[in-house]
Parts: sequence; structure tokens; C-alpha cells
Amino acid sequence: MLMIRKLTVALFVVFFAVFTGAARAAGAPAEIKIGTLYADSGNFAAISMPVYRGLKLWVDQKNAEGGVFVKPYNKKIPIKLIAYDDQSNTATAATLYNQLITQDKVDILVSDSGSVLTSVAVPIAREHKMLLIDQTGTGAAFFTKDNPYIALMSDPVSSIWPKYVADFLTHEGPKLGIKRIAILYSTNDFTGTQANAVRGFIKASKAPVQIVYDQGVPTNTTSYTVILNNIRAAKPDAVVALGYPNNDISYLRNLEDSGIKFKWQFNIYPGLETEHLKKTVGVKGLEYVYTYVPSSVIEYKPEFGMSLPEFRDAWNKKYTDGKVDFGFNSVAGYTTGLVLDKALGTTDSMDQLALRKAIFAQSGKLKTIDGTFELDDMGAQIGEITPLGQIVPAGKDEIKFVVVYPPEVANGKPVYPAK
Repeated sequence: MLMIRKLTVALFVVFFAVFTGAARAAGAPAEIKIGTLYADSGNFAAISMPVYRGLKLWVDQKNAEGGVFVKPYNKKIPIKLIAYDDQSNTATAATLYNQLITQDKVDILVSDSGSVLTSVAVPIAREHKMLLIDQTGTGAAFFTKDNPYIALMSDPVSSIWPKYVADFLTHEGPKLGIKRIAILYSTNDFTGTQANAVRGFIKASKAPVQIVYDQGVPTNTTSYTVILNNIRAAKPDAVVALGYPNNDISYLRNLEDSGIKFKWQFNIYPGLETEHLKKTVGVKGLEYVYTYVPSSVIEYKPEFGMSLPEFRDAWNKKYTDGKVDFGFNSVAGYTTGLVLDKALGTTDSMDQLALRKAIFAQSGKLKTIDGTFELDDMGAQIGEITPLGQIVPAGKDEIKFVVVYPPEVANGKPVYPAK
């Protein structure tokens, strides 16, 4: 009798599991709708299109496999990517974010690239109680204790991003003779926050260095000739210029044309979008510039998703038109997909806060092509920090990265003063 009872219980457990799984699958939606924006033109196209294409590559891969596994329905479900062109315009972006939520009724809301185009999404997502999957909008003001509807996927928050830049200037700089620092920044959430961070790190270090020039300029600035002369007049030993791609392109072109040479020059996008800047600035204009060394250059060992060589190969096979250059933002969009992949496969439901819980559960555990994914309690990314590197000549019309800081990942010494 005991054996019969045990067998009956076992059969009931199996039947219940099969019945429950079938019921969950039967109630599954035909598709998971992911809504996002991209900028195919305007000031932010250079960072937006690689992110969008990186995300789309992940979507297409998952759909080729039959969809993404969604735990609440215990099955793979195809993804429908609903994407609109905001043309780098914040007013257009605001309208389209609202459309994705209220008309398209997307299951998952993903922001466009960068802080400017993300800034308008933050209050809209919060108002509608939609979790904003923030791809690369790193403005520190986005993340507050009273807003659970945001999580940053693929970039460290701007308040910690330039840590290695400041640490190099305060720890290694005085040994090289760097005592006077100039800071130039574009006045937006992304670069303004980084400028604040650099100031804060320098002040906290108590190192024998001083900021002798500190100026913000509009993000749409295209002429730096007067600004460069003003910086030169301050006699800095190091210049930290923080801008978006169009700012860096104009700045570095004007710098080369002016004949001015700074001993130590930092810009953001020679590292993040190297191929784009090689085409627009030229190899000569990038030589000896310091920059972030991103995950499109450093090969991390991913425990989930493709490796860097595999991803670059998949990118080149998929996007043969050559219209969008491979770079960090390509990796960023793909990383967003990987985090969503994990979250959908582990979430208890498709409720927005349940998705948030599933994303936060990956913090400190998920290692991808972009490094270690880690969030603070407000949803700001505190992992994936990029080392500081210097671009140096590598043969005729070629350049390479030398990682100079922090010491544990450095593979060379800085050239100071720049040649």
C-alpha cells in the first residue's frame, strides 16, 4: 500500500507540473514587444545607430532560435522590435516614448542612446510605471532613491566613469610633472556629470595639482579656435575635454589646424567610436590622445553571450553596408539584449517591477562581452568601468591603444609630453 501511495503522489506531481506548464504556455502572448528609439540623423546619430544595431542583432539572433525564453510562460516567444527614428530631437523623442507606452503598449521600454535622448524618457517611464531599460544614458541625476523605474545596462554611471582619468592625473600625474589641469565640457547630463566627477575626484585626492581652466560650452558647439587659445593661455599640463562625438571631432580638427600641442590631451570618443573618428578626424589627429579603452577593444571573458571576436564577426556579416562603424556602442546595444535575455528567463512575471527584480538579481553575477554587470540600489551601473588608454602610432596610417591605467591592467607606459 505504501508503494502504491508513493507512486500515486509521484504521478500527481508529474501530472501537476505538466498541466501547469501547459497552462502557462497556453496563456503565452504571440510576441514580446520591445519598444525603442534610434537617431538616424542629427547630432547623436553616431552613437545611436551602433547601439540600435547592436540591440537588433541580438533580437534577430533570438528570433532565429525561435524567440527568447520567458519564464512566466515556460517557453520561447518571438520578439517584436518596435523602433522609431527620433532624429536626435528630444521633443520628438518624448512624443515617441509616449507612443510606445500608450499606443503600441510595449512590454519592455528601451531608451535611445546617450544621456540627452534618455533624459526625456526618465520622467515619462516613471509616470507610466514602465521600467526604463537605459542603454547608455549615464547622467547621475537619472538615478534617485524614489524612482524604481530605471536600470542602466551598458555604461557606468557618469559620476564614476572618469575615475581612472582623475586617478591617473592625481596619482601618476605629479610624477610626470602634471600640476595644472584644464577641464572643458559640453553642458549636458552625460559630460556635465563627468566634469563634476573629475573635479570631485581631484579635490578629494589632495594631490599637488590644480584646475587652472574650467569651462562649459553648449553641446552644439562646432568651433573651438577661440576656446583652444584660451586654454593655452592658462598653461595647463593636461587637458580633459568631455564632449559628444561631434564635439570631439570639431575640437580635435581645430586643435590640429591651430598647431597648438598640449602635453596631455583626453577626449572621450577616440576610444568609444574609434573607426568613426579615424574617418572624420584622421589618424594624425588622434595620435597620443588619451581616451577610454572600451569593451570593443579589450577582450573580457564572457560567461554569457558571444565573445568579442564572435560578436565582431556577427556584426560584419549582418551589416555589410558600412554605414555604421563598429565600436563600443555596438557592444552596448548587444549587452542590453543579453541583460534582457537573462531577465526574461528568470523573472517571476512580466510585471515591470518583477522585471526590475530579475535584472537586479544579475548584478555582480552576469559577465558579458562588456565586463561585469553591476548595479547600485538606484539602478545606476557601477560595473563595466573602462580603463584609461593612450592612442599611439602603429605603422603607416595605423594606430593602437596602450592601456596606461589602472596599473593592474596597464600594458604600457604613457608618452608624456605628447610628441
